[in-house]
Amino acid sequence: MENIYGYTLSRLENYFIERNEKKFRVIQIYEWLYKKRVNSFDEMTNIKKELIEELKKEFNLNKLKIIKRLDGKDVHKYLFALEDGNKIEAVLMKHNYGNSLCLSTQVGCNMGCTFCESGRLKKVRSLYPHEMVLPILQIESDLNIRITHLVIMGIGEPFDNYDNVMEFINIVNHPKGIDIGARHITISTCGIIPKIEEFMKSGKQVNLAISLHAPNDELRNKLMSINKVYKLKDLIEVIKKYIKVTKRRVTFEYIMLKDINDTPELAHELVNLLKGINCYVNLIPYNETSHHRYQKSPKENIMRFYDILQKNKINVTIRKEFGSEVMAACGQLRSNYEEEK
Repeated sequence: MENIYGYTLSRLENYFIERNEKKFRVIQIYEWLYKKRVNSFDEMTNIKKELIEELKKEFNLNKLKIIKRLDGKDVHKYLFALEDGNKIEAVLMKHNYGNSLCLSTQVGCNMGCTFCESGRLKKVRSLYPHEMVLPILQIESDLNIRITHLVIMGIGEPFDNYDNVMEFINIVNHPKGIDIGARHITISTCGIIPKIEEFMKSGKQVNLAISLHAPNDELRNKLMSINKVYKLKDLIEVIKKYIKVTKRRVTFEYIMLKDINDTPELAHELVNLLKGINCYVNLIPYNETSHHRYQKSPKENIMRFYDILQKNKINVTIRKEFGSEVMAACGQLRSNYEEEK
């Protein structure tokens, strides 16, 4: 029995057509699921009983289990249990422009970035679409809010779960679904070039972010194993191509690590790497954990790095910090929970 929250509208339409049902029933069911937020098929009062019984045999509306919620200033971090017992995280961040949810795409991660808590527990499996949809619905219900923005950059590498992530985006972006605008959705990759090229051709207006974290191969090889497969030069070339094809700006994420990648020399190197590219750089203060040797860059180092980029006409922002009281590092809540167990 499949979870109905994993079905795009077009996939559900095909299911109905195969059973000689009217296509308009799909719209009705989607509205019950995503607009009226029912918890059972029996609540769908304008659907004939025979069809309700058929749906109950084929689908379930099972939710995820919320194991833990940690609350901080403008942030709520959730640990969910999937039906098979695996754990995932989601983080709700309150900004002045709306409520943004950071979502996971895999149970664990195999990308092996040395500074990242998510990858400390290796990938068990990728998430199915409904396992990415349900945290949105459940957090909205739990906090009685509307989520306006999505950042797909939690546990896992989204482009290592490409097909399921694209199905998920189709569900949440559809006006009859959760209806989050494509330009309010950002997908982050560490740089899987073939999937960036595939994404480029998808026609989606979703924002693309690249986890960069170093302006040269020598340093990036040490920080990110993916760079040994897809070199920086090739990554930058495909990003230039992406911008030309899609006419969309790209974000480069840069975690600030004390005495590792936060020097003025590296800031100037980053300027030279990105000069002329329609992008902006998001400097991210590092969330320290007991499992990694890295330390957060001092504020003066971050501001010095920021100033060098800005003076050289690179669009740059510094990401707002959310409290360490909610185990802010991505994957930290899950890994700590598993170790306690």
